[in-house]
Amino acid sequence: MHAVILAGGKGVRLRPYTTALPKPLVPIGDQHAILEIVLRQLSTAGFTRCTIAIGHLGEIIRAYVGDGSQWGMNIDYATEENPLGTMGPLLTLRERLPEHFLVMNGDVLTDLDYADVLRRHEASGAPLTIATYARKVHIDFGVLTTDQSRVVAFTEKPSIDYRVSMGVYGVSRSTLDGYTPGLPLGFDELVLDLLAAQRPPHAYEFDGYWLDIGRPDDYDRANAEFTSRKALLLKGA
Repeated sequence: MHAVILAGGKGVRLRPYTTALPKPLVPIGDQHAILEIVLRQLSTAGFTRCTIAIGHLGEIIRAYVGDGSQWGMNIDYATEENPLGTMGPLLTLRERLPEHFLVMNGDVLTDLDYADVLRRHEASGAPLTIATYARKVHIDFGVLTTDQSRVVAFTEKPSIDYRVSMGVYGVSRSTLDGYTPGLPLGFDELVLDLLAAQRPPHAYEFDGYWLDIGRPDDYDRANAEFTSRKALLLKGA
């Protein structure tokens, strides 16, 4: 099985931690970087090949990870000379990838079964599979529904349930047909194109542990929780 890790961003929202380190290499706990945890998880799940898309401070990632042999994996790299969006790096890699592969952000802390995401993607026949997580937003105000200046409904401090993308995807190589290598391609653009073509993505619903380490508060939470979650996140690794 083949995974692509997107690790080319500048990590602007996580500064000052990312001033000198690429976001996937910020430490979690006393011994591990986020990217190391992800690679150990992928190896345990049965992934033998991985391509890391690097950009900002990418040489530090290359020096840290090497060829992947320490995790029993074969790791290579793709360098972004210019920002290409979430899915853009895949276009330049297309000929190096199998028909079905996993794509994920390099700053995700989760106990998601990556191999199962890929298996379910292949079985679904969908062009794209999106791992999703349930969120709830509490609104601290009374919400009014209006029609031409008339109040037609009222809800006191409602909660809204929705599902968000976890930053982990099953992708088929044929899904990338028609896009130009070297040009940016965002996840949002790809999903909207698939919906417009009546080729809806498949949702992989997950309710375990997931934390997107995008902001300093998220990073502080990850470090606070890691000791108690370590056995769950690195089981079998």
